[in-house]
Amino acid sequence: MTRLATRTRVLKHGSPSGRGSVFPWLVRRLLFGVLVLFLVSVLVFFLTQALPGDVARIILGKDATAEQVALLRRQLGLDRPLVTQYWDWLTGVLTGRMGTSLQNGEPVADLVGPRILNSFTLGFVSMVLIVPLAVVLGVFSAHKRDSALDKTFVAVSSLFTALPAFVVGMLLIAFFATSVLGVLPGVSNIPPGDMPWWHPAKLVLPVASLTLLGVMYLGRLVRASFLDAMDSEYVQTAVLKGLSDRRILFGHALPNAVAASLPAAGLVAAITITGVVVVEEVYSYPGLGTAVVSAVNAHDLPVMQICILILATTYYLFNLLADVFAVMTRSR
Repeated sequence: MTRLATRTRVLKHGSPSGRGSVFPWLVRRLLFGVLVLFLVSVLVFFLTQALPGDVARIILGKDATAEQVALLRRQLGLDRPLVTQYWDWLTGVLTGRMGTSLQNGEPVADLVGPRILNSFTLGFVSMVLIVPLAVVLGVFSAHKRDSALDKTFVAVSSLFTALPAFVVGMLLIAFFATSVLGVLPGVSNIPPGDMPWWHPAKLVLPVASLTLLGVMYLGRLVRASFLDAMDSEYVQTAVLKGLSDRRILFGHALPNAVAASLPAAGLVAAITITGVVVVEEVYSYPGLGTAVVSAVNAHDLPVMQICILILATTYYLFNLLADVFAVMTRSR
């Protein structure tokens, strides 16, 4: 919470000082982002290449001869220098040629495409729920400052913030998908070719896991922002002017509290992306997270590299969006 709260107040290094300097700052950030994503691609490629195990040997099995392994390595291009392999991979990614899965020989784009849609659906639905729920709970809790409801919200949100995503997922499965209630499926295995929203019941628990974590995290930040707004000089001035509580709440405190929380919402979206990986594995949901785990187990480097690169890029873009929100809020 400290890291996010600090970031929502001021971007201390390299932030613009006024409206006129926002666009040049954004251009610099985008150019820097290109460099960051390039370095991410380098790390993704070379770290996955450094994983133990010979891909050719894994594909052919332990009974393959050395000649067969060497032949397959040449066919896959694995005998070339790593720099050459990286350049071919990067240019292929930039031109839409993502390569072929080593596990089943299918184009990586055909394998990853549907999973991107599945993961995006999961993350999008979660964020649509997280933002309004966090605002309502955070504002309501702050409005009832030091009451039993406020203390309960702070305690519960602290508990959920401390729990890993897989623990929350397992608790929901134990309660809603077993003999306790047994009203929801504990496995969200969307059939290949189906859209995830065709199976709403299978989305409930994965979305609930991400939403619970996001709402509790963002709700505490909204609460803190609202309390800061209520204690600010402009709100105190409005009180002295005799403005109604409704006008002070909705016309002064709430807009400023929500604006101050926008950067945190961007960061929560980025954190939700990482949570998707864990939640998908818990519920066997066919998204990028389960694709990464499956590719790691099979040593399927092309699929592994693309999935990790997509997740890392998405995470960075949401962090950039959070920075933009913070700057726009500061220059208001």
